[in-house]
Amino acid sequence: MKIAFHGAARTVTGSKHLLTLNNGKKVLLDCGMFQGMGNNTDALNANFGFKAQEVDYLILSHAHIDHSGLIPKLVKDGFKGTIFATPATKDLATVLMDDSAGIQENDLKFVNKHRSADGLPNLLPLYTSADAVAAEALFATVDYDTWHTIEEGLDFCYTDVGHIIGSTAIHLKITENGKLTRLTFSGDVGRYRDVILKPPANFPQADYILIESTYGNSLHDEHNPTPDALLKWIEHTCISKKGKLIMPAFSVGRTQEILYALNQLEIENRLPPIAYFVDSPLSLKATAIIKSYPQYFNERIQKVLLNDDDPFSFKGLRLIESVEESKNLNYYKEPCVIISASGMAEAGRIKHHISNNIENSRNTILLTGYCEPGSLGGKLLQHPKEVSIFGQYHEVNAEVGQLRSMSAHGDYEDLCHFLACQDASAVKKLFLVHGDYEVQLDFCQRLIRKGFTDVEIPEQHSEWELQ
Repeated sequence: MKIAFHGAARTVTGSKHLLTLNNGKKVLLDCGMFQGMGNNTDALNANFGFKAQEVDYLILSHAHIDHSGLIPKLVKDGFKGTIFATPATKDLATVLMDDSAGIQENDLKFVNKHRSADGLPNLLPLYTSADAVAAEALFATVDYDTWHTIEEGLDFCYTDVGHIIGSTAIHLKITENGKLTRLTFSGDVGRYRDVILKPPANFPQADYILIESTYGNSLHDEHNPTPDALLKWIEHTCISKKGKLIMPAFSVGRTQEILYALNQLEIENRLPPIAYFVDSPLSLKATAIIKSYPQYFNERIQKVLLNDDDPFSFKGLRLIESVEESKNLNYYKEPCVIISASGMAEAGRIKHHISNNIENSRNTILLTGYCEPGSLGGKLLQHPKEVSIFGQYHEVNAEVGQLRSMSAHGDYEDLCHFLACQDASAVKKLFLVHGDYEVQLDFCQRLIRKGFTDVEIPEQHSEWELQ
């Protein structure tokens, strides 16, 4: 059996790990899109590093676009197998894939208009809405904590990792020539004190482990709760400076966490009486899906639901759906908060809001999660004098901040806690994926001190034999 790493290898996005069994069957773990990789992004997304039509099965860990975003391209390029996911992941991935296709098609209309004027050929999207619909038809749902037989000698089980609704670690039992091999892929590991979701679950002993390492060398700020930190930024920007607080936020997970924090402030009578706009149709759809799975919420939220039937709503919240309503926010002169996707500010309506507000010193761009260094969000965190948005340079006069208390990814203590259920001496090899290389080097040393004797950091497209 072999495993090849075709994404999230010494980088954070593009999760794709391909198992090739001795009988020739191929099992793909995730099929994610690269994001924020600068000029290399398009080329990375255009080439899988393997033939889509040769993949027999896809097991999806969760719905985030850097784990699911290239599924329609996989189908477009010839994949005809089954896509396994939890019910919540299927629901979320369906709307995320369709939204991604729509963004690509709309963005290329703008780009191709200028290319045609310059006599250049039109560019094509990675996939279309029709490809996303075709992909949806291949999904089969599997619940948590249930072993599912894909075919003889190939079984898998999902356990909850508390990252987003429906997120999982994937556990495989593969029998070849009478010998059993146990492999675990962590997906993205959540936080043990997440404000909304249950903590990650323990999992069966594994021979080989693929573990994410996004925050493998850092600790989250637990001493400055999100509602308090958010309130400081609202008071500073909207009350003191009379400006707009622009918040890029991932549609799944991050937006709901922000809304929950604002709801808490209202319950405590601390929420400033201004307008709070959520300008992301995808976020609205995702929030509705998340509300439909309350069984995944932790005990704290279950208690909140006894007295508050919607912990993601509050006075002053305004939901924006149409493009026209979104454009009209450019002319809104009062202090306000605008929450919009995407979280790295790489695509979607948030780019327009940043371009229209970044030159005004009264405003603040508040990043709420991890940003690839090459993404617009990553560039803003470097505090440049100017940035290019839609091909035009803008002076960065707005304040740029970051909410460090917000992350759906566990820090190194959470990751080590996740691995604590394992007998380290029984793990033959541990692979670090989904992290920046410098972070992984630090995390590698920490894991060796924890007793894991063989820790590898695979390169893009590298292949390894699993004995």
